[in-house]
Amino acid sequence: MSTSPSELHSQSTQTTTDFISPAPAAALGATLDCPTALRSGDPLPPIWHWLYFWTPAPQAELGPDGHPRTGGFLPDLGLPRRMAAGGRIAFNASLTIGASAERISRVTSVERKDGRSGKLAFVTVEHQIRVGGVTAIREEQDIAYREPAQPGQPQPKPTPAPDGAEWERVIEPTEALLFRYSALTFNAHRIHYDRDYAREIEGYPDLVVHGPLIATLLLDSVARFAPDAVVREYSFKAVRPTLLGHPFSVCGRRAADGKSIDLWAKDHEGWLTMSARAVLA
Repeated sequence: MSTSPSELHSQSTQTTTDFISPAPAAALGATLDCPTALRSGDPLPPIWHWLYFWTPAPQAELGPDGHPRTGGFLPDLGLPRRMAAGGRIAFNASLTIGASAERISRVTSVERKDGRSGKLAFVTVEHQIRVGGVTAIREEQDIAYREPAQPGQPQPKPTPAPDGAEWERVIEPTEALLFRYSALTFNAHRIHYDRDYAREIEGYPDLVVHGPLIATLLLDSVARFAPDAVVREYSFKAVRPTLLGHPFSVCGRRAADGKSIDLWAKDHEGWLTMSARAVLA
């Protein structure tokens, strides 16, 4: 079922300005164990713009899950579970640390579906990040809405991760890693830090590693293992939750044509958790 006009609510656009300060970039670099510190005047690595352009909701406006309540910028679809599902980003120019930028956001589509685990919906939000009136980054963000978790609810069949990685980096997720990333992105979703809530309310066996963090680690692996690559487009799709308590891997390989890099994350059992692709300049 496609978008209903009534579901594209009245607050059709949202504009946020921010200063691309060095501190958040330095903090994420430390969190990811990046070997090089960033300073004012350096280009911000691709996808690190997620550290900026916060739209902090007052504490009184948070829902039971820790997210801001829907019905303002994001539509209220009557489905309480909400998380990042994927996205597509075009990097037309780098953001510079120490510069100011503007992000203009709008909801472009709402799609309702019936899945094996119940009703769900996907909301797509478009972001344009501008510097001096020029669009540096164009992004589409997919957000999944789901029904409350039910005991014994059927789970999607897992997909084996691809073989033939050119590189693989093993990540040991910890509570500290999840806490730091939540703080850096001002994300209060309780599945990332409240184990009782994650288990008893949303039905996960343990804390959930942020999808955007995994997407960031995948793109970070390009900088580590293919440092000559210049990424112009990036797309990713969450396939399966990654849980605390076990290591996971971020993997990649260059395509034969030399124009893109295939990326994926897999859990400790070898199941695919996220697929991604970086298109090179």
